[in-house]
Amino acid sequence: MAQWIQGTVVDNIHWTENLFSLTLDAAVDDFTAGQFTSLALDIDGERVARPYSYLNSPGQRPLEFFCYTATDGLLSNMLVKLDSGDQVWIKQQSTGFFVLKEIPAADELWMLGTGTGIAPYLSILNTTEPWDRFQHIVLVQAVRTQADLRYQELIETFSSNHPEQFSFQAYVSREQVPGTITGRVPTSIEDGSLEESVGRQLNTEVSQIMLCGNPDMVKDTVEVLKGRGFRKHRRRTPGHITVENFW
Repeated sequence: MAQWIQGTVVDNIHWTENLFSLTLDAAVDDFTAGQFTSLALDIDGERVARPYSYLNSPGQRPLEFFCYTATDGLLSNMLVKLDSGDQVWIKQQSTGFFVLKEIPAADELWMLGTGTGIAPYLSILNTTEPWDRFQHIVLVQAVRTQADLRYQELIETFSSNHPEQFSFQAYVSREQVPGTITGRVPTSIEDGSLEESVGRQLNTEVSQIMLCGNPDMVKDTVEVLKGRGFRKHRRRTPGHITVENFW
């Protein structure tokens, strides 16, 4: 069973009223890009925990987590108040199968994420493995408002370092923002606007798709993709779609 260890807050960056990034110093075990751990605080005599994906890649320090303060989220509403030097519990071992070694061979990798669900993708893209394995990578970041589009500088480095191998598409659902798609990810796959925007076609012969974030987005996108012949990937029955719900 994974052990709890103490971590120390290095920084707590408040991006918006609801989004923040927590960086920690902690002696965690090695992990694989795309995996998650758990953070916890002792609140009213009870240890309250929640899983969070690593945003930093393996070997990078400090540890980094992209967080959202849910209205009824007891833990997240306490984490957002932490200051440098404060203590937080973290699981020493990571877990999860949302990693590239679980993704079948393909020419293209599509990484579709909503909100803080972009975190595991940034961890993965900061390693050499995806660039060595796939001819082209499409990253989608879907948010509610333009202010929620965080980590654009990091994403731009992927574009600069791999200009022929990387495409990025942002979605903003509640505002009209130039260069972004307004609306939902499944709708844009259904009407073809995502593929038109990035200049590539989703194809069962060459595409693998990762979905991470809001369960409604994941569920609805899976259904749209199934209508085009894509299948959920399982070890015993290989397919095209690998999912992780962030809720």
